[in-house]
Amino acid sequence: MFARQTFRCAQPLKQSFRKYSAEGAPKAAPNTAEPAPKKSNLTPIYVAVGLAGLGAGFYRYSSSASSNSAPIELKDRPKVFNGEWVDLKLANIETLSHNTKRFRFEFDDKEAVSGLPVASALLTRFKPAGAEKNVLRPYTPTSDEDVPGYLELVIKAYPGGPMSEHIHSMNVDQRLSFKGPLPKYPWEANKHDHICLIAGGTGITPMYQLARRIFKNPEDRTKVTLVFGNVSEDDILLKKELQDLENTYPQRFRAFYVLDNPPEGWTGGKGFITKELLKTVLPEPKEENIKLFVCGPPGLYKAISGGKVSPQDQGELSGILKELGYSKDQVFKF
Repeated sequence: MFARQTFRCAQPLKQSFRKYSAEGAPKAAPNTAEPAPKKSNLTPIYVAVGLAGLGAGFYRYSSSASSNSAPIELKDRPKVFNGEWVDLKLANIETLSHNTKRFRFEFDDKEAVSGLPVASALLTRFKPAGAEKNVLRPYTPTSDEDVPGYLELVIKAYPGGPMSEHIHSMNVDQRLSFKGPLPKYPWEANKHDHICLIAGGTGITPMYQLARRIFKNPEDRTKVTLVFGNVSEDDILLKKELQDLENTYPQRFRAFYVLDNPPEGWTGGKGFITKELLKTVLPEPKEENIKLFVCGPPGLYKAISGGKVSPQDQGELSGILKELGYSKDQVFKF
């Protein structure tokens, strides 16, 4: 799924470090983006419109909640993925860079949601002309699992990659087969006090899925650190979305970017993701209730954590994280 890339050393002293609050994010002041604990706002509605009006008003509120509000009630919405193959129509293509596009696939039922648990992925399938076997590849959607009507994939086209090249060749209204969910790491609010995401290239997608779920939930106070390695600045997938999280939750989310070929004036890390950088920005192994996640091309796994044996077998921990003293139980490889 990933191209073979080289990740070189970072220069951590050139990074901009932000110290976390020891007790989590403070309450938000007026006009700030960090959400303060929410209080009930139903009393004025009871007074103004009575019980009947409240019922209608609450329905409209629940049905049109914004992306910054608590998740709407979803138990009655149909779920698209139940372990069977589903053909979805390509509805929109957005070019993000010279080799990366965002693809929106519509559900036949516009009220349905994907219903994917976090963290999980989907399997895609197509059969090349003249081939005897299907091509199968897993992808992690980047859209919200609770948004009805569609899902989105951010996909980089790799030379010789049959699935990525096929999807990049698709036209609007063509269909692609999906199957899921493929469970990865079951998340629940505050499962860990602090998580660290070490990603390379398209390995950012499950990391973003997890971070998005955490910051969507006002009850989840987990701190998140991201270390993200790429070849060039144009290769940084979901950069705007990640910057939005960092700007909105500065007390709880920090990101460190490492580029193999940085542009002039680049102030982030340069070269390999090194032991020195990770030792500087990650919590110490002795800290309680932390979890480190790794996802990227084979070279990144080899250097950072060692690879998985299979989807069911995480394999032994090796590489930089073992050298730094982390245990196998503290690391999860996507």
